[in-house]
Amino acid sequence: MRTGLRISSLVPPGLAFDSVSDSTDSIILTVRSEMVAADCPLCGIVSRRIHSRYLRQVADLPSAGKEVRIRMITRRFVCEVADCRRQFFAERFGDDVVAIRARRTARLERIVHHLGLALGGRPAAGFAQRLMLPVSNDTLLRVVRRRTVMPSDPLIVVGIDDWAFRRNHRYGTIVCDLERRRIVALLPNRETATVQAWLSKHPGIRIVSRDRGGGYGEAASRAIPDAIQVADRWHLMENASAAFLDAVRRSMRGIRTAIGAMTINPSLLTSAERLRYQGYLRRQDAQDAIAALVSNKVPLKEIVRRTGHSRNFVRQISRGGGTDVFRTRLSMLDGYLPFLEVQWTGGCRNGAELWRRLNGQGFQGSLRVVTEWATRRRHAEKASDQQLQKIPAARSIARLMTTKRDQLTKAETVTVAAIEQSVPMLADARTLVDRFHAMIRKKAEIELEPWIEESKRSLIASFATGIANDKGAVHAAITQPWSNGQVEAQITKLKLVKRQMYGRAKLDLLQARLIGAP
Repeated sequence: MRTGLRISSLVPPGLAFDSVSDSTDSIILTVRSEMVAADCPLCGIVSRRIHSRYLRQVADLPSAGKEVRIRMITRRFVCEVADCRRQFFAERFGDDVVAIRARRTARLERIVHHLGLALGGRPAAGFAQRLMLPVSNDTLLRVVRRRTVMPSDPLIVVGIDDWAFRRNHRYGTIVCDLERRRIVALLPNRETATVQAWLSKHPGIRIVSRDRGGGYGEAASRAIPDAIQVADRWHLMENASAAFLDAVRRSMRGIRTAIGAMTINPSLLTSAERLRYQGYLRRQDAQDAIAALVSNKVPLKEIVRRTGHSRNFVRQISRGGGTDVFRTRLSMLDGYLPFLEVQWTGGCRNGAELWRRLNGQGFQGSLRVVTEWATRRRHAEKASDQQLQKIPAARSIARLMTTKRDQLTKAETVTVAAIEQSVPMLADARTLVDRFHAMIRKKAEIELEPWIEESKRSLIASFATGIANDKGAVHAAITQPWSNGQVEAQITKLKLVKRQMYGRAKLDLLQARLIGAP
């Protein structure tokens, strides 16, 4: 059955079709209002007395591959109230049809708004051009800003975290409604006073989820002291792992004693390792001088003044750091080491030949990586048992000590056993970190107090002290179902929107695209 398009079906509801003018690229509809009277916008009295008429043209949704423009026959009415200041007024067609002074119909305005929300300015303008919608990138952003509707729902549970306008330079604060899973505020910075002022305007908040850094806990305590603060569980577990890594770094001297001698033969080192070893020797005198002052209870400020080194360097040495000779990083060659050992044992000792054979196995690294490994392997064969071999980096040792034994090789198991025997406090610290992780996962809040007491006498005492100082929020993290997980997801969404606009969006436009969508 053939069906035809009725021109009157293109007219927005509330308007009467009058005539149509068709061209190659557009359809022009002439319409008028169905109402016989209009209300005065100032006094509200109905008037039927028409003064004059004029044509008002607005854009509408495209149809059949053509732009649609609507010419609206607009009447001017005479206000019949003698003391009304508005003698003449133009009729209104309703915000759901055409808003006052609008250049687009309400249904086209909604499409433009959603395009701006989804794509921003310039990308949305390019897409709108393909959809035959006459709108520019500046107009899209103006519509997004103008139609912003800030949420007014009461807040009970919120999550707070920081996000970067520009990393390491400028940060803002994001506040999310954890019950409705949406962003409710973007603050221009992460200062305690700013967050406190915002929280003071919402006294109905009962639960605040936050990370353990910054001044968010202090701001919440001042603004809403009766609210429950919840520390983020992921950050708690990550902080515990970082505390163990710091303990490994401070124990590197004992670890080196456990798995190697304390003397190094420079002739057995590669060129890069020799340069690092020489730098270590230059730093060693300064480190010994600082360590001696620390052992004599000299304050850090006084040590900085006497030695001329930075405060961070002095603090690092005072905490047992800075004693690692080789800062070894994970290499892309690690996954091919079993194959290399087989080839080396089979008699292939040429670095270039080893590299060509690795390429056949899918290795994408350079020739120099393989030749350096071959040089180090030859040096290791010449070394005696009393000469120090290069030990793994602190991060690698921390990974080995926290990996299940059935997932380690025999050599790695021997290394871990030697470290545990020579540095028992490091093994105790690992056990405490494992217990902390299990306590968070199993929500065993009864174990928190004993764990804090034991940890204060271990290598992770600094972390335990921080947990004790924030014990209320940590206890709530174990017992409460809320966390900052969805806040992190909202930050990812915020980053996507910010990068769509090339990082040039101001705070009000970010709020409009992320918060103000109806």
